[in-house]
Amino acid sequence: MFSGIVQSQGTVVDVQRGSEKARFKIASPDFKNYELGESIAVNGVCLTVAEWSGNVFAVDLTAETLRRTSFGNVQRRMKVNLERSLTPAAKISGHFVSGHIDQVGILQKVENLPGEYMLWFNYPQELDPFIIEKGSIAVDGISLTVVSSESGRFSVSIIPFTWSHTNLNERREGDQVNIECDMIGKYIVKTCHTLLGGGEQKGSGLTLDLLKQRGFVNGK
Repeated sequence: MFSGIVQSQGTVVDVQRGSEKARFKIASPDFKNYELGESIAVNGVCLTVAEWSGNVFAVDLTAETLRRTSFGNVQRRMKVNLERSLTPAAKISGHFVSGHIDQVGILQKVENLPGEYMLWFNYPQELDPFIIEKGSIAVDGISLTVVSSESGRFSVSIIPFTWSHTNLNERREGDQVNIECDMIGKYIVKTCHTLLGGGEQKGSGLTLDLLKQRGFVNGK
């Protein structure tokens, strides 16, 4: 479990690809004394330390991880966001992030505005029920708040500190990012589907009209 507060920017120093698997080695200027088997969020993906030496650690990626995330395109010298897993005493400044990616999004536009950067991302429309204005979302492991939400598209506001302390400043329009929707929102949507007879659908059948029919929302 993570909070979406990036603790370090690492650099991919080695990429070994095999048949439907890969091993990356990542150097971090801030992390040391790893534990074999500990979890680290790398661009928001929960990965396991398979070996380490000094400030370099190695992680193994399965076919599912390569398919589900942006790591299919990773290259040496790429910057990645890093966060070590939470401890019971850790301060949670972001929101609960599992490190299990929902979909890959695409950076559509970057606006350099006074005091902020406004970033727009496209995403598969199947995530529509889980992305709402002022809701939480993790982009490449960064806990962010949705500013505007449209079908298949949302924006986030990035303050200068976050811009300079994450890999967002190296992102370019068209780049892929890892998206994890708020897990609490996902559980709520699934629960509503179950209570309303929607079965195992992922939110596509949950509409305002249906909520009105079942008495959850005032029909006026």
